[in-house]
Amino acid sequence: MRATTVPPGTPCRTPPPGDVPLHRLEVAGPGAAPFAAGSFEAVGPLSRAEHPHRHTFYEIVHVTGGSGTHVVDLARLPVRPPHLAVIRPGQVHHWEGGRRLDGTLVLFTDDFLVDHPGDREVLRRLGERCWFAPDAEEDERLRRLMAELVGEFRQRAEGHESVLRALLHVLVVRLARLPGRPGPLPPPPGGRPAALADAFTRLIAVHDAAGWTVGECADRLGVTPGYLTQAVRTATGRSPGRLLIEARVYQAQQLLAHTELTVRQVAARTGFADPAYFGRFFRRETGMSPGAFRKHHSRHDPSLEATRPPA
Repeated sequence: MRATTVPPGTPCRTPPPGDVPLHRLEVAGPGAAPFAAGSFEAVGPLSRAEHPHRHTFYEIVHVTGGSGTHVVDLARLPVRPPHLAVIRPGQVHHWEGGRRLDGTLVLFTDDFLVDHPGDREVLRRLGERCWFAPDAEEDERLRRLMAELVGEFRQRAEGHESVLRALLHVLVVRLARLPGRPGPLPPPPGGRPAALADAFTRLIAVHDAAGWTVGECADRLGVTPGYLTQAVRTATGRSPGRLLIEARVYQAQQLLAHTELTVRQVAARTGFADPAYFGRFFRRETGMSPGAFRKHHSRHDPSLEATRPPA
């Protein structure tokens, strides 16, 4: 499972000073399915953590009660149930002022999608939109389906993993039908190049890719840089170099918005020895200086109550 799961009670690895913690999914033991489902209370305190953090796993949360603000990446999303959120591996999120949060969470790693690999692309697109407000009829269907997932997870009857995968696939497909969904369902994945491109995007999403080269990523994935470039460009329409730049910008944005690191420290953390060059790079990619970006996106700024911008 590529170190995406841990036994129950395993403490989170201590991140570098000022960095955003990375949480792994707790599972019962070796061979256990990388999946969990339950209420906020059942999942535990991390389900409503007030500190910015990331996951090695997907989180689908159906909020049926409570109030507060859900902060995902740079978007501040007021909690007005019913809501549903899709958090992808590597995304930064936390809750602010959460009161009496109620609902159901479904947690799973990428490995759990083995029966339906096309769901990865659907989840990626859903994660770009992230926040959904189902109507009464949709909300009732979601409640029933989430309850089935929780019941199957708790009972662990014979064949429960197959049932969980099937129910999860149904959930993903139904989420893709919600109003405001980010695009139609994708076609089935197209062989090894598509699988390699998917592995590349997951690699740079979960790991801090600052300063990585295309060659280093290719080494980690066991292919040549040329083959990686061809596969990623075919699958995404963009080069792996471009995606690495975007991952670098994303990491810098999270560090500026969610930590107290200085701009010089953020520059070093994202692979820039020269803070001035980092400043030029960041302004070119975002249209703002690092200092202006931090001021505008401070998570303590109560004026930032906008929804997540469309991808």
